[in-house]
Amino acid sequence: MISKLSIVIPAYNEEKTISNILDKVIKVNLIAGIKKELIIVDDCSKDATLQVLNEYCKTHNKLDIKVLHHEVNQGKGAALHTGIAHATGEYLIIQDADMEYDPREYNDLLKPIIEGFADVVFGSRFLGGNPHRILFFWHSIGNRLLTILSNMFTNLNLSDMETCYKLFRTDIIQSLNLKEKRFGFEPEVTAKISRVPKVRIYEVGISYYGRTYEEGKKIGWKDGIRAVWCIIKYGLFKK
Repeated sequence: MISKLSIVIPAYNEEKTISNILDKVIKVNLIAGIKKELIIVDDCSKDATLQVLNEYCKTHNKLDIKVLHHEVNQGKGAALHTGIAHATGEYLIIQDADMEYDPREYNDLLKPIIEGFADVVFGSRFLGGNPHRILFFWHSIGNRLLTILSNMFTNLNLSDMETCYKLFRTDIIQSLNLKEKRFGFEPEVTAKISRVPKVRIYEVGISYYGRTYEEGKKIGWKDGIRAVWCIIKYGLFKK
C-alpha cells in the first residue's frame, strides 16, 4: 500500500512557470487516497525562482512542500540527486518545472504500481493517443535513437528513455549510486535501474506540451552527445 508520493521538481530560471506547475500538482487528486510530498530544488537560479518559491510556500503553508537550494549551479541531475535524497514517500516521481508534462497523468503512472505489477514506471511520449505539441523533427529522431542505443545495452524495450516522467519505488532509486549532474541523468538512471535484481519496469503513454528555445527549452545537441557517452559508459561498466 502507498500512503505518500514524493514529487521531485528540479528548477533553474523558471520564475515564469514554477507557480503554475505547482498549482497543477497540488490540484491533482491521487488514486487510493495517496498523499503528495513536493520537493523543489532550486539549482542556483539567476532569476527570481527562489523568491517565487519562498512566497509560494508562505501562502501554502499547510501543504507538504520542501524547498531546497543549491548555492552553486550544478545541473539538473545534481538537483535530482538532492531531491531524491530528501524524499520520504514510498514512491517518487520526477516533474520538470516547466509546463511540458501534465501532472494529471500521475494516476496513469501509478495504476501499474497500485495494481501490484510494477516497481518503476516510465511515461512515454511516443505511446498512446494523448496530445503532443508538434515541434522539432530532429529532436524526436534523436530521442528515438538514444532510446534504441540505451535498449541495446540494458536489454529493455522502452520507447522513450529520455522522458521526464519516471516513477520509482523510493528505496530502489535511493540505493543507486547516481553521478551524472546534467542531462546524463536519464541514461544513467535507466542503465542502473535495469540492473536491479527482479525489478519490474512498465511504460504508459503520456501527453507532451513541448516548448521552444524561445519559451525556455534548455537541452541542446551537446547534451545529446553526452547522453550517448553516458549510455555507453553506464552500459558497459556497472559502477
